[in-house]
Amino acid sequence: MKTLTRYVGREVLYATLLYFVALLMLFAFFDFMHELGNVGKDGYPLSRALFFVALSLPGHSYELLPTAALIGTLFAIATLVANSEYTVMRASGASLTQITWAIVRIGIPLAIATFLAGEFLAPPAERLAQQVRMQSRGDGTRFVAQQFQSGFWFKQDQTFANIRSLLANLTLLDVRIYEFDREMRLKALRVADSGTFVSDGQWLLKNVRTTELSGEGAKLVRADEWMWDTVLKPSILTVYQVAPEKLEMTSLYDNIRVLGHNQQKTSRFEIALWNKIFYPVAVIVMMILALPFAYFQRRAGGVGIRVFAGTIIGLLFFLLGRLFSYLGVINDWPPLFSAAFPVAAFVLVAGGLLWWLERR
Repeated sequence: MKTLTRYVGREVLYATLLYFVALLMLFAFFDFMHELGNVGKDGYPLSRALFFVALSLPGHSYELLPTAALIGTLFAIATLVANSEYTVMRASGASLTQITWAIVRIGIPLAIATFLAGEFLAPPAERLAQQVRMQSRGDGTRFVAQQFQSGFWFKQDQTFANIRSLLANLTLLDVRIYEFDREMRLKALRVADSGTFVSDGQWLLKNVRTTELSGEGAKLVRADEWMWDTVLKPSILTVYQVAPEKLEMTSLYDNIRVLGHNQQKTSRFEIALWNKIFYPVAVIVMMILALPFAYFQRRAGGVGIRVFAGTIIGLLFFLLGRLFSYLGVINDWPPLFSAAFPVAAFVLVAGGLLWWLERR
């Protein structure tokens, strides 16, 4: 039985890797064609466009692995069925559980690889890609993002901070810090031209003008530099470069903690955090789901039909996950439910089909 398990696992692994590379190259081609439209504009060279496409590959790897696992498993098992190898296995005493385990053994390392790609490769590569794009189209001082026309607002205790602009290297521009007393009376206003991150909890502000308000009037104090102690971290600001769904878990946790402490809405970040946990499991779920679908197609179509069916199922899972993420944010659904429902739904479908297939 070990030989059979290794054989099925090897066929599934080879097919999965083949379709994974094919899908990755296809998406890289789409990215390249999109970047070609910007080559030559504002000094954006072809070499930087290729570099940007290369930096996008880790993110695509994270997104495409479940779909590649589905199509690869679907193709491998359907091939075994078409060649009557699957029938021989079952007639020789191999149970559906044993064949499923042979597939799961391959799915577990792929799920771990998906998690590692989404946690350690995709986020820094995505941030670097955005920096490359912005810095290549100008003098390196283009703004990455602004939350509102007035900039990014941040609250900590009785202090309100406004950051008008953020550069690609996470340098703060035009910083305003409003300090209030316990009766919420403005006691000081600090204005700085720029700010850079020094260490955990500290930002170095430059060219600072402080207006101190008291019962005796206003007093203006100037300083070339001033150390700002705050819970604001670069990981919180990266959300304005990269979507929360593409951030690492530590950055998501930092945003949840800070926003929650300031009584601000955190549902999008919580859903993204739970998705980081459940999405790698989708690799195994998709591989199990492919087993009954491959068996159903033993007399119908060829490779094209199998690939098409796998692509449609993978696309359905991806869209369902995005749909429930957005609905969870809009309707304030529990983040755990919004993230887990698509995976749970496909688990139930896969389990039901396998049970029906075994009863036949």
